[in-house]
Amino acid sequence: MIKVEAISKSFQDTKVLNEVSFEIKKGDFIAIMGPSGSGKSTLLYSMSGMDSITTGNVSFDGVNISKMQEEVLSGLRLNRMGFVFQNVQMLKNLSIYDNIILPALVAKKESANNIRKHAKALMKRMEIEGLEDRDIREVSGGQLQRASICRAMINHPDILFLDEPTGALNSGATDQVLNILEDLNEEGMTIMTVTHEPHVAARAKKVLYVIDGQIAAHIEFDTGADREKELAAWLKEMQF
Repeated sequence: MIKVEAISKSFQDTKVLNEVSFEIKKGDFIAIMGPSGSGKSTLLYSMSGMDSITTGNVSFDGVNISKMQEEVLSGLRLNRMGFVFQNVQMLKNLSIYDNIILPALVAKKESANNIRKHAKALMKRMEIEGLEDRDIREVSGGQLQRASICRAMINHPDILFLDEPTGALNSGATDQVLNILEDLNEEGMTIMTVTHEPHVAARAKKVLYVIDGQIAAHIEFDTGADREKELAAWLKEMQF
């Protein structure tokens, strides 16, 4: 689905990404780990077209998005990618429901009636039905993050990008969000998440560890493995 070929990203004289290459296949669930400042979030933004790259190429379904005009690229992000962030990016003057459906109204891919049905179904699945008319400041952090997933899913994306999606949540809310992501992946949704938490990364199928803007190592879990235990042993062995 996505092919990253020797991408580098520099800010002034600092190289944040250094010739990173890897692929994301349909149905993958990949976690990006690494110390603070390692470039893991920059990698997510660069490969999703949210940020430009200095050198290299990023291809989405065989099309080089690093050469796309911004108008075309923004349409690709709107229609085929979903985004969830640690600090929820929702409009304070809109209700939870209106925030969720806004991207669909902009995309105009479906009728207003179908958008409403899809939004209601997503909210029911995320167990936040009944919160439609709430202000974003009137719900818990876990509920707001689940609403963010609804919004990210509203246009039926091919891939979800998440940047520290559980960083501001307590353990209970974190597990709720992770269970949802795991279920979505089992149904075929492709997911890439950035996290510094092993508990979160262990829900993925593959973990890439980034140091100084490069992928230093990776691990792919066996089916049925105790992922938390296997990841902890791997991190210790690699001295990360």
